[in-house]
Amino acid sequence: METILLIVGAALVALVASAIRVLREYERGVIFQLGRFWSVKGPGLILVIPLIQQMVRVDLRTVVMDVPSQDVISKDNVSVGVNAVIYFRVVDPQRSVINVEDFFAATSQLAQTTLRSVLGKHDLDEMLQERDRLNQDIQEILDEHTDAWGVKVANVEIKHVDVDESMIRAIAQQAEAERSRRAKIIHAEGEMQAAQKLQDAANILSQNSQAIQLRYLQTLQSIGQDQNSTVVFPVPLDMLNTLGDFLKKSTEKAAEGTSGGSGGAGTSS
Repeated sequence: METILLIVGAALVALVASAIRVLREYERGVIFQLGRFWSVKGPGLILVIPLIQQMVRVDLRTVVMDVPSQDVISKDNVSVGVNAVIYFRVVDPQRSVINVEDFFAATSQLAQTTLRSVLGKHDLDEMLQERDRLNQDIQEILDEHTDAWGVKVANVEIKHVDVDESMIRAIAQQAEAERSRRAKIIHAEGEMQAAQKLQDAANILSQNSQAIQLRYLQTLQSIGQDQNSTVVFPVPLDMLNTLGDFLKKSTEKAAEGTSGGSGGAGTSS
């Protein structure tokens, strides 16, 4: 009799112990009663009726999943290897258990296919230069599809874009050509701005002849400060033209005087 009582007592203790469950702050328990969804409980101490109710633990913490490297053919027909990392968490324990068999595996497979399909629509330059926009596009697509599973994709980050070595050399040559093009454009723009400034200065000086003379004297002063054995004096074209006009008028007057004198002598004779 005592043995039976011990067995019954032990069975009751085991039954009560199996009914007690403790869920941590980041855990929830999805309770099924006779196979049908009953409720979501936790955190803390909960009771599960043995043989009638079953509980499935669900972790609500953010999961960091590394997406394996995927072979992607870009829009410009370049083969690259791309891998990424995804941050997601369960926001609805009920749907994460009922609507999908294994939400972790399902999210992983969806991330791989989405990574290939999204990056395949872009050129290699966009993969290398516009990662933030591509990360956002992938995150939005994943979040839309995983919403039915009670999973929220918080962030997607492309880690590496592995390019063939020959393509790396081509990219380096392209970058060098681009830098050379920019340097030539900057030099041409500088020459154009300098020419424009010189033209503006010439227009200002042409409005006043005295300003030209002052500028000429400043130039002579700056030349005189240098220790040069040979000094070249710049002469403005306007000064040469004025001097030429003066010499021409002097010659004409001399010619008129000579012709007048010779005519008077002929008359007296």
